[in-house]
Amino acid sequence: MKTLICGLIGDNIGNSRLSRALSIMCGDHDIEFTFTPIDTKGQDAFDFDAQVDLLRHDGWTGVTVTHPWKTYAADWAGDAMVPGTETLGASNTLIFSPLAGFNTDYTGFLSAFSNVLDRPPGAVAVAGAGGVARAVVPALIAMGAGPVHVWDRDAERARDLAARTGATAIDIADAADAILDAEGLANCTPAGMDPYGGTAFDAALLDRQAWAFDAVYTPTDTPFLTSASGAGLAVLTGFDLFRFMAMQSFEAYTGIAPDPATTLPKLNELRPR
Repeated sequence: MKTLICGLIGDNIGNSRLSRALSIMCGDHDIEFTFTPIDTKGQDAFDFDAQVDLLRHDGWTGVTVTHPWKTYAADWAGDAMVPGTETLGASNTLIFSPLAGFNTDYTGFLSAFSNVLDRPPGAVAVAGAGGVARAVVPALIAMGAGPVHVWDRDAERARDLAARTGATAIDIADAADAILDAEGLANCTPAGMDPYGGTAFDAALLDRQAWAFDAVYTPTDTPFLTSASGAGLAVLTGFDLFRFMAMQSFEAYTGIAPDPATTLPKLNELRPR
């Protein structure tokens, strides 16, 4: 029997559905499954490289990586990032044999956007320039979005992302103008996530755009998406991204591509209530 030994590294991962999603797909394909979460919240001295080296030495198949370690994962993978993702500067899935770094946030967002929204993205305003933005912004540009304005509390991080992708970095003080001029809005910050709460977008500005995406999926109905939906925007949830990301992560781990027609309905049962 084939075996998948993996886990998840990140802050506040107690609500993650990834282990259950992978378990469903492993069950469908008769794969023995072991999953270990590694929650790094509060571990100020956490050594990402040393931890991943240890997992590789211990015979894990690989490990999934989330906030705030995706840029560290890309650095760890180095030249082993798979073609097409090597310029993103972020990885969320590391495979140990053969060594490879994937960004299934990138491919998952492309699939989720085309399946759920199925429209040109147009001009987009993006809050946040961290690990998930390094997948979402390049995906938007690959779909023809433009202009794409991005801001972050760390202005240098926004400028770096813009230089990598062709987006335009702006100051937080100019975000309101970008939001009002945008057709689409994307939250790539932890705002709205349990237990952080909050929103990256002022609800008073959500009255003229066409669509909104929130990378947060716990809860799925974040304050941002609730306001966006109430203002008539079509919404793409973080859970939509999660479903496609999970399928593509499973394929990265196992080499088996799940059938969306049979897998997506099963993954829908994991939607946070």
